[in-house]
Amino acid sequence: MTLAQTDRLAPTHFRHSAFWQNAHLYFDRVFQTMSLDQTWRSVLTTPKRVLSVSCPIRRDDGTIQVFTGYRAQHNGARGPFKGGIRYDVSVTQDECMALAMLQTWKNALVDLPFGGAKGGIVCDPKKLSMTEKERLTRRYTSEIMPIIGPNMDIPAPDLGTDSQIMAWVLDTYSMMVGHQELGVVTGKPVACGGSVGREDATGRGVMNILRKFLATQNKQLSDVRVAVQGFGNVGYHSARLLDDRGATVVAISERASAIYDESGIDVEAAGAFYKENGTLKGFAGADEIANDELLACDCDVLIPAAMENTIDESIAPHIKAHTVVEGANGPTTPKADEILRDNGVTVLPDILANAGGVTVSYFEWVQGLDNYFWNAKRVQDELQRVMESAFDQVNAKADESDCDYRTAAYTIAISRVAEACRLKGLFP
Repeated sequence: MTLAQTDRLAPTHFRHSAFWQNAHLYFDRVFQTMSLDQTWRSVLTTPKRVLSVSCPIRRDDGTIQVFTGYRAQHNGARGPFKGGIRYDVSVTQDECMALAMLQTWKNALVDLPFGGAKGGIVCDPKKLSMTEKERLTRRYTSEIMPIIGPNMDIPAPDLGTDSQIMAWVLDTYSMMVGHQELGVVTGKPVACGGSVGREDATGRGVMNILRKFLATQNKQLSDVRVAVQGFGNVGYHSARLLDDRGATVVAISERASAIYDESGIDVEAAGAFYKENGTLKGFAGADEIANDELLACDCDVLIPAAMENTIDESIAPHIKAHTVVEGANGPTTPKADEILRDNGVTVLPDILANAGGVTVSYFEWVQGLDNYFWNAKRVQDELQRVMESAFDQVNAKADESDCDYRTAAYTIAISRVAEACRLKGLFP
């Protein structure tokens, strides 16, 4: 590796080391306010297991390239580990550990019988052919085989992965154990034992939580103007579902560009344009703006649905939205969180707002184990019930303790995991 290549890698490594630190800062901020036995502190913050694997594959041109993959499992006191697999050049061990920790709190908050996990491969999926992605997925699956399974760790899609990749995970695992094992992975195509409603589940959960929060303010979705950062699975479906229910989506962004129209963007047309072109550049239905401008644009609700740490202390003072709904995992740094709170901005935290995906993944896991599948209405009704129940509990805790929503959500989640740890005790 050349010096120039090392220099290019350094900022990414630093960013994700900071992300791991931020996950601990959020935990510490809440844990110190709780009357819990301090002896469990390190148990609650230390990953149970982190696996690093080498994934050599033959590229289409005949060359061999070695990719690095990770799988982090945080805390399994409440059940099997559950969390996504992401394909991105920014994937690091620290990132996977931080996301696994957040996943533990998220699963506990919506009362799912899972612990938290996260995995990924360091790669640019856009530079891999379909056959290369298949080889890489199958190799990675074979390497993490010892620690995954329907009663051990159930992966799911995340950044850079989709239902097709989950189908390859399912097939690889099933071939290696000698029988079909639908419960080993979620986010599969419906034709391969997946659940209807899984694709838009995270965005639908974002919509459910925002609608429930607005009701506490005597408002409806039709009363708000929304800006969405990120136009992948979460961002697109959040924008689409909010637009369908009367909200005015004034801004959308993806990695390379952002668009704004104060009168509202045609989300369906923007989605079709992005699917065809891979960018929003050149979309005729709105004005092009810089990505940073979207975060500070004139809107009522901001939905960061891209990557972690996108709202930091430099951008937080300029945010005009009165409500931030965290569609992504860890999009707001602790310092930015304090600034937003001081400025009167309500933050609906990631472990609450984007829990719709893992909730429907739970439904898919249950359906796969039973080999009995639900219709779309049942999935959507059950998702709404779980999300609204979680919001009600967080809202009640915030009122009772006179605290912000993040503190309330973490308090509930940490309490549940800590209680499971206490009751089970230590082995041996």
